[in-house]
Amino acid sequence: MEHPQPTPLVLVCELTHRCPLHCVYCSNPRELAARSSELSTEAWSSVFRQASEVGVLQADFTGGEPLARTDIVELVRAARAAGLYVSLITSGLPLDEARLDALLGAGLDHFQLSFQGSTDSVAEQISGTKTHAQKLRVLDWLKSRRVAATLNFVLHRHNLHQLNEMLAIAETSSATRVEFANVQYYGWGFVNRELLLPTRAQLDQFLLDVKAAEERLRGKVRVEYVVPDYYAKYPKPCMGGWGRKVMLISPNGDALPCHAASVIPGMHFENVKDKPLREIWESSDAFQKFRGESWMQEPCKTCDRRTQDFGGCRCQALQIAGDASATDPVCCLSPNRAKVDAILSEIQAPPSTPMASFLYRPNPS
Repeated sequence: MEHPQPTPLVLVCELTHRCPLHCVYCSNPRELAARSSELSTEAWSSVFRQASEVGVLQADFTGGEPLARTDIVELVRAARAAGLYVSLITSGLPLDEARLDALLGAGLDHFQLSFQGSTDSVAEQISGTKTHAQKLRVLDWLKSRRVAATLNFVLHRHNLHQLNEMLAIAETSSATRVEFANVQYYGWGFVNRELLLPTRAQLDQFLLDVKAAEERLRGKVRVEYVVPDYYAKYPKPCMGGWGRKVMLISPNGDALPCHAASVIPGMHFENVKDKPLREIWESSDAFQKFRGESWMQEPCKTCDRRTQDFGGCRCQALQIAGDASATDPVCCLSPNRAKVDAILSEIQAPPSTPMASFLYRPNPS
């Protein structure tokens, strides 16, 4: 059964692919957009107005590093003028107190600060930069300012054991939410997968510890986490389901159902410079491709979970099963689950990996 036309709730705004970090798990496309192709301030302002008219409630400013945009304050102001709740997802670089105050003055609603670990050494190994101290400075600045704050720790085999130290950072900050987000194995995360996937023993210990922390901090700090995809019994509803809740706009204006959709061969993505946002959302081939249930194969096609996880991730199905229409291979019901188990069976190396072993994300000019 097909469902009524969904309404987008979140607009993910990839303002730029430029970034001072070179994270080895970055899920942006391996072919990054150059600065010269980025949407202008005026073009983004038009996108915000159109998004509000379509029904979008929230704009997530991300990248790359959104603070690399010199017009970031104007963009926040424009999104708020369109009636959108604005969340900035950032590494905290480049930022000083004056620029932070300007962002808040423009109406920024939420500040999400990302971390690669709890120590300088791990953060440098993963990001290829010395940025951890700056992140801690940003946390100090946020304490004296009225803005909702979330800390995001990206989890991988090199920092799962740092849970207590990561929680200590959160508890001494003004954040009311801490998110432990496992690496998503797309882009450079897929390239470095074997060096980032945790072992089963690491994951089991982490889950015990994080559940205890969740209970201890209940009512003080909200602790959120999910099991890494490859270790899950069932897949997550990627982006809330293809073309159901989220629309992503790339730096050059392409509209995508998810950040990794460009890896799927044969896909064409309409650009906001050429077509209205509503038309793209409602009728473009890309958003229709895996929306609803008609595209599903078995076992998804007749599975009771198809309205919960919507078949899982199309990009993950392509990368592991070789077919973007297949059931997400992480699902225990998938005929391709054995391929995931084979990958995990080889992840038994100790968590220490020389920094030189990683391939680092480049930075577009």
